[in-house]
Order: sequence, then structure tokens, then C-alpha cells
Amino acid sequence: MIGMNDIEGSSKSSSNNKSAVVGFDNDSMQINVPLGGPPPEFKSTSIDGIEDIGEVVKTNEQNEVKDLQLRNSLRAISSKSTFTKKITMVGFEDDLLQIKEELVGQSSRLKIISIVGMGGIGKTTLASNIYNDSYIKHHFHIRAWTTLSQEYHVRELLVDLLKSMGDFVDEMNQKETDQLKTRVYQRLRGNKYLIVMDDVWDVKALDELTRIFPDDNNGSRIILTTRLSSIAVNADSSGPIHHLSFLSPEQSWNLLCQKAFGKEWCPSELEEIGRRIAEKCKGLPLALVVIGGVLYKAEKTRANWEYVAENVKSAVTGNYDDFMEILSWSYNHLPHRLRACFLYMGVFPEDYVIHVTHLIRLWVAEGFIKPITHNNLEEVAKEYLEELIDRNLIMVRHWICTGEIITCSIHDIMRELCVRKAQKEKFLHITDQKVEISTELMKNQRHLSIHREMRYDLSDINDSTIRSLLYFTDSLLPNSLCFQLLRVLEAGNIIFSEFPIEIVKLVNLRYIALSYTGIFKIPVSIAKLCNLQTLMVFRNYKGKILLPEELLKMPQLRHLLFDEAVLLCSDGPQNANLQELSGVIDFRFTQEALQIIPNLKTLGISYYCDRETGLSLYCLENLVLLQQLESLKCNFWRHIPLLQNLAFPPNLKKLTLSGCRISWRNMSLVGSLPNLEILKLKHVVFENTSWKTKEGEFSQLKFLLVERNLLEFWEAEAAHFPSLQILCLRHCPFLNCIPSEIGEILSLQLIIVYECRLSVFISANSILEEQQELGNDYLEVHAYSYLDKYETSHGISNRKMYTEYEKHIKATRERSYIARHRRLEEKSEMPSKRYYRFWRKALD
Repeated sequence: MIGMNDIEGSSKSSSNNKSAVVGFDNDSMQINVPLGGPPPEFKSTSIDGIEDIGEVVKTNEQNEVKDLQLRNSLRAISSKSTFTKKITMVGFEDDLLQIKEELVGQSSRLKIISIVGMGGIGKTTLASNIYNDSYIKHHFHIRAWTTLSQEYHVRELLVDLLKSMGDFVDEMNQKETDQLKTRVYQRLRGNKYLIVMDDVWDVKALDELTRIFPDDNNGSRIILTTRLSSIAVNADSSGPIHHLSFLSPEQSWNLLCQKAFGKEWCPSELEEIGRRIAEKCKGLPLALVVIGGVLYKAEKTRANWEYVAENVKSAVTGNYDDFMEILSWSYNHLPHRLRACFLYMGVFPEDYVIHVTHLIRLWVAEGFIKPITHNNLEEVAKEYLEELIDRNLIMVRHWICTGEIITCSIHDIMRELCVRKAQKEKFLHITDQKVEISTELMKNQRHLSIHREMRYDLSDINDSTIRSLLYFTDSLLPNSLCFQLLRVLEAGNIIFSEFPIEIVKLVNLRYIALSYTGIFKIPVSIAKLCNLQTLMVFRNYKGKILLPEELLKMPQLRHLLFDEAVLLCSDGPQNANLQELSGVIDFRFTQEALQIIPNLKTLGISYYCDRETGLSLYCLENLVLLQQLESLKCNFWRHIPLLQNLAFPPNLKKLTLSGCRISWRNMSLVGSLPNLEILKLKHVVFENTSWKTKEGEFSQLKFLLVERNLLEFWEAEAAHFPSLQILCLRHCPFLNCIPSEIGEILSLQLIIVYECRLSVFISANSILEEQQELGNDYLEVHAYSYLDKYETSHGISNRKMYTEYEKHIKATRERSYIARHRRLEEKSEMPSKRYYRFWRKALD
């Protein structure tokens, strides 16, 4: 029984993701339901999604409201869900049932259950199906998942576990490893828990983690998956070990059919040939999936299938080269336009969770994407990605309710294929500190991916064909950047105190990613990079960034992404290519500015003016003129009231408002947006504490988040949100209940409640029970901790607690505001009011 969208490894956490700058999609709807896998929130240190990481749907439920028995309501997501897909399993039914019995069996001692098998056989997929089983969810109080892989760091594994348990907050980033161990132990102590430790290679790492898992004789369990039998024996010599064998001929045929035809039947004239192809895959699920992907895309004729059957060699058990030969078929039958895109997947480290926007920007910058009439390069790149996914060469990790793919990854065996093919074609070289690199070898490479510190100084290469230089480790740039053909410089892991001026000599650069600390000024001379498409500069710790006016005048720019950058705009030519501008503060949308950036699709802005100054200086009423804008994120300081004459761009699909005060007139304007699918209201103060929606508003809205809000009463009917799929309420301490009519929305699939009153939890559970009685099996409720417990434990009311919290936040902001203001007056020549720090962590 093997999952075919995500065969083993699909659910691995990205504990090896170390790129500090790989994208910036904070406004993407981050209720990311993992495809097939538990996995915990992907632990990327990338900018992508970093703000909304807490909104990833966690598959563990903390069961704070035991009297409601809300765990009963946290069922596995239906396969009919439009925002997730359930893994399909073929084979291993007996193992699945047996492991479930072992998990819930009578033995009270802590037991380790091992799943052993070769790469690609489906260990992770089997563990994932068990982990997400509705009965298993109900049986255990806490579930957590972490992936070890060959290269691991214990601290990152502990963070994975805490995030998976929903018990990780920003402050823990500062804690030492021993403190995190203590936290994990305390969190598990006294609870019946299930821990999955995926892809274990090192018994030392296993020992170090299992030591902190308490054995309270309450039936807790650990599942580990590994390729090494010795690991399983050392883990628990008396524990059950499940050795996954190859699929039977019939199971292999069923799996091949599933991948080659989907829900359709196999034509009778192809069955005999298809069974021959399945037999030659020797029961290895990954091989069947890949060949099935080839057959799915190919014309389904007898001649094509005969050709595949005659040319695919048998995979002899244990012969890795023969297995690679089978997988090579998937590459050999790729259209030429997709080959470079596929080989490029090898630049990422093993088990790396890749943000789709990051990947697409790189593909475009490398020149892999060819323009198609009426489609821009990014849209064509998404089509390429979807085709590679259809062929089962790339796995989807997370996507959102609109169907947009957020992250993806590649199975480590498929990555090995990428690296082999890429090296053979002198397409890619990956550095390893254990290997000396010759000058001759480096000259012949087009793409260089640095995963470890190099022994070789790249400055010695004077005539190189290198097109891209990607750092996935904290290293140093060469003393002399002499790669005149260089297109991509991914140096997000290298922290700069000042802009590396030699970069401006590389006139072919199309993509730059940097991290900085302190005051970072980008020089005017960056305008010399006339081919630059993407510029991403992010703060590593503290600091600010100053941008030259000439930046917006660079005609090829497509993506500008920063943390908090000052960008002034004066008269200049139209920049028709610029699609994305994120992380700028106090930007003025004058008529001149709008003429320069008419085709923006994604915009992220912050404003730090005080209430006396207001927003009138920034011409936000002109936002409506950005006719192409689809995603808008606005952060405000100190609950500044939105302008009454504010109008939003008509084509908006995603809108995030943070830290503002909004009138019902403006809320009606938001509701009337015809294409709005995702709405996030974070720390937004309404005109009063009652919200009454109207019919005709929010007609296309699929996802609604209301967070840190003083709302008390909410009146709504199903007709007011006819397309809603996900409702998320977080930190709404005064809200009485969720309107019962919300349950009548036919498209509703998930309600998430976190840190709200007990009455909100009760109303959510009532909605669920009512829908179950009506035969609706697709609605889920994910319920987390509630606030009323503080009343009994501390003898205070919710309102008092919330007021005290607000005072604390306000005092913290004021202290920082004063200190920041003084520093900026000393260091900046520009008006210091433009540099107020946005307290994102406090708001989140």
C-alpha cells in the first residue's frame, strides 16, 4: 500500500533547509495541509512564509478541552477535500493494520515500532497513513513527527518536535539545546504520545532523542523508519520490526494502472504489455510511480507501451545501478524544455523543502523558461512544474485552498538521478569538503551548488563557464568574483555588513539573494546590472536597508523583496516587468510612482506613522489604480484608522490587513471585492464589537482568518460566505460563539479555533455534530487551547487578562519606539518617522 503522490520521503521535514533567503511569500494563505504527511511545519529558515508559519495546520491536537472530547471531531481530511489530497495506498494493508494494533495494544510500557526497507519502498508513506489515521489521532493525546536523515542537528530535531506538537513560540529560538530537551520532556510527561522518527541513519541521534522521551507506562509509542536493520534492532531489541518487501505482481500492476490512468480503466489491448512493464519494476513502488508517470504523459498506444516494455531493464534487487537505469527512463522521455528544470532540482540539499516561488524565480533567471503567447514567464514556469509533478518526478509538500502549490520536494533517490545526470552532462557540480576540486573541473561546470565549506578558492578560476553560484551553507564569497557569465548568485546564507561591491561588475546577473546585518545601503551603481530580474535582501538580525531611487528604473526587474526597506520614487520610465514589491515601508503611491510600477501583482507594505500624522501623506487611495494587483499585504503601526476614501484594487485575490482600525464601510469594500479568495485580519480593530455580514459580500472567499480581535458578536448566514472552505479564529478572547449558520455553508471543510473562549469551542463542536447528523462527513474542527481556563487558575476575567496583555505590548512598543527614534535621528539623514520598527512578533 504505497502512496503515489508522495512516496516515501514526501513528508520529511526540512531540517536541512538552511538557506536564509529563498523567497518571500508572507501573504500566501498559510493554512498548508501537508500532502500525505504529517509533517510538522516545514522547518525552513527561509523568508518564505516565515510570518505565518504558525498558521500551518498541525495534525496533532492538544486536546485542551477534554470535557468536549474534541478529539473525536478531528478526523482525517476527506479525500474529496479541495485543498488537500489523501495518499493512495497499494499493498502493505497487513502491515498497516498490524502496526495500528501494536500502537493501541494493551502493553503500557513505551514501545518502539520499526519500519525497515530500502529507499523508495514506502516506509514514510506507511508511517504517514498511520499517523494521520482518525482512530490513532483519537487514541493519543500528543503526536509529533521529525525527520533525521543522514545530516541532522539535534537542536533542529527538537524544534521540529515542538512545532509538530504546537508548542513552539518565537522565544524558543534563543534557547539552548538542553533547554529544548527539557521542554520536550515536560510537554510529553504524563501524556500518551506517539512520536514518528523518520529516515533514521544514526543510532547516536536515535539514542540522544529517545532519552528525553518519558516512559510513564501509559501506552506511549515511537515509530521509526530506517533503511538499516541494525538501527531497528539497537532501538528496541524486543520491539516489533516490520520489514517492507517488494510489491506482488498484482499489487505492482494495480499501482502502475493507478499512475498511468488515474481513475480510468486500462484498455484491454494494453493490459498484457502493462503487466510486463510492472513486472520489470520488480515490485519497487518508486520505480512503478516514475514509469507510471511516463506512461501517463505518453500517448496510450500499443507501440508506445511496447517500446517501454522492451527498453526498461529489470531492477535486480540490491543493484543500485540497474535501479537508476529504470528511473533514467523518466528523464530520457522528458521533453527537452523540461530537462534543465528537472536537473536543476539537484542543486538543493537532500530533503530540502523548496518554496515554489523560489524555484520559479531561479528557473526564470537561469533562462530555462521560454515565453509563450499571452503567458508571462512565471506562469509558464508553473506549467512546467505541474508537468513534472504529473510525471511524479517532483512531489507536492504543501498547497492552499485555492489549489496553488506552496512547497515541493524531490525524493532523495530521484535527486540522486538528477545529480548523476547533471554531472554526466557537466550541468551541475555540488561541492563537498572531502573532495578536492580541480581548476579544470570547475571550468567546465555551468552551475555550482555549495553545501559545505570549500577547500578550493574560486578566485583562482579566471575563465569559467559557471552560470550560477548557490550557497546553502554559511561560507565566504570568493576574494574576487570573476564569473562574467554568472546569472544567479544565491548567497542568502552569507551575512554581509556591507554590500559586496564587486557584484556590480557581473553584468549578466539576473538574480541576487543576500542577507545583511546593521545598516545596509545598496549603491547607486547597482543600476549597472541591466539584466537583473530578482533582488532579495533580508535582515539577519537587526538593521535597516536603504535603497537607491535608481532601483525602480532598472527595466528588467521582476521581483524586489526586502524586510523593511526605504524606497523613494521619483519620475522615471515605466517598469512594465516589475511584478512583486515586498517589504517596503512608508511608500508613497503618487501618480508618478504608479506610472513606474503599473503591472504589480504582489505588494507588501508597512506604515509606521502616528495617529496624528495619519495615512493621508501616502496616497493610499491610489491603490485602486493597480489594476493587475492580486496579492496585497498591509501592516500598520498602532491601530491607525484606514482612510475612508480607501478603495482596493478590483482584481485582488489575497488581502492581509494587520494592526489597523477599520470602519464597516471599508469592510464592505473588502467584502465587495469580486475575486477575493483569501482574507486575513490580524490585530485589526473593528468600528464596534459586533460584525454583521451581508448577502452579496465575500462571494468568492475561500479562507478567512480573524486573529487578535476584540470582536464579541458575529452575525452571519451561509449565503454571506457561499464559497468559504476554511475558517480560522485565533486569539479572539471576547467572541461569544461562531454563528451556527456557518455550518450550512456547503463548501466549508475546516474550522480552526485557537485561544478563544470555551463557548466558541462549544459552538464549533455543535456545528460539527449537526453536520454529522445531516450526513456531512467532510467538515473538520481543529480545536486548540481555550482561554477560560485562566479564570479558574488565576481568578481573573478574560477581558482583564487581555487588557493586561495589551498594556504589556503597548509598553514594549513605546520603549522600543523611543530608542529606535533616537538611533535613527543620529544615523539617518532622512526623516526618522519613516523608520519606526514594525513589531511583527508582537502582532503575531
